[in-house]
Amino acid sequence: MTRTLKHLFSSKLHRIAACAALIVSSAAWAPTGLYAGVSDAGPDATITLIIRDIEQNKLDVALARTENLLGLYPNFRLAHLIRGDLLLARTQPLATFGNASGAPADKLRDLREEAIARLQGYRNRPAQNQVPRYLLQMREDQNHAVVVDTKQSRLYLYRNEKGRPVFVADWYISQGKAGAEKQREGDNKTPVGLYQVTSVMPPEKLTDFYGKRAFPLNYPNEWDKMQGRNGHGIWLHGVPRDTFARPPKASEGCVVLANQDLDALSTYLQIGVTPVIISNGIEWLSLDDWQNERSALNQAIDDWRRDWESRDVSRYLSHYSTRFKTNDQDFEAWARQKREVTAGKTWVKVELRNLSVLRNPGSQDEMVMVSFEQEYRSSNLNNVAKKRQYWRKENGRWKIIYEGVA
Repeated sequence: MTRTLKHLFSSKLHRIAACAALIVSSAAWAPTGLYAGVSDAGPDATITLIIRDIEQNKLDVALARTENLLGLYPNFRLAHLIRGDLLLARTQPLATFGNASGAPADKLRDLREEAIARLQGYRNRPAQNQVPRYLLQMREDQNHAVVVDTKQSRLYLYRNEKGRPVFVADWYISQGKAGAEKQREGDNKTPVGLYQVTSVMPPEKLTDFYGKRAFPLNYPNEWDKMQGRNGHGIWLHGVPRDTFARPPKASEGCVVLANQDLDALSTYLQIGVTPVIISNGIEWLSLDDWQNERSALNQAIDDWRRDWESRDVSRYLSHYSTRFKTNDQDFEAWARQKREVTAGKTWVKVELRNLSVLRNPGSQDEMVMVSFEQEYRSSNLNNVAKKRQYWRKENGRWKIIYEGVA
């Protein structure tokens, strides 16, 4: 958050127009021109326009936009706060944003933080030639992917267009009360990592607190468990019927959306298929850099496959970290088993289909999750299996640190 934006919602200002001027001076605006109503970005685009109207001293226009916004979202508390300020501005100078006398300080703080998060998130939407670093290759059946940025309080939806992620939409979200990087049960933090939606919970199985539906995530995943992280019950879910949105940090670790936003998102979610990547600050790549990184990883994976086919066990094992683990083996046990099995074969063929390569966010060590359908054929055994691997960069080279059934 910039110092200017902090100043906007905390300092003693003589009128609300001066508040808006500080936002305008702090960054370039996303909208290319003024337009009526609510844009495809939902309320955030309209709030941006309202603040601009206020800065230009068009208070009647700002009030009309705010009334229109409340007509669409009657429970939008932030819009009610802005409306109250605009009405009060007709009769007296305003001391600060949220000028209501006697209002609970914590509630005003929450609304100010929500306003900042919405404006920053809308202003910082990615450029068309940028993609999240994490979506290196999506499987053909992964029609969409979700990327959550806890730092920006934003959820981004991407479409899979022949392996390339293409921006579809974004929404404001709330995260854990204590922020991101979940480590243990009850720490009120949102996890950072690579996840999938595992099921959908309909309203009849939920209390009103969770909104109209909820989508549990597979936290903790294999990597979380290897890092000693625990906890459970991390969901994407909505809000109570009398609430439009919650403050940026308000959950016990879940990712929370407005009910209307969750409704829109739910039409794109495939149970057990759609990746949900949660990051505390997204790394964006140009398309050229994304393609280069993707090609390098695909080459490493294909080198591993070809070395497996070669039956040269030393070459094959060179792709594995000495810290490698399966669910029940370490590197030494894995190497011993592979030498014994390979000794009894005269030929091996391995084909990988439906390859997915997702880069893990927030890890100090560079790490990717690779999943695929593996068809294995040899002189004495044939099988098909779904596999998942974690690859980590060690001394500049990608190596496998975990392998198991997906």
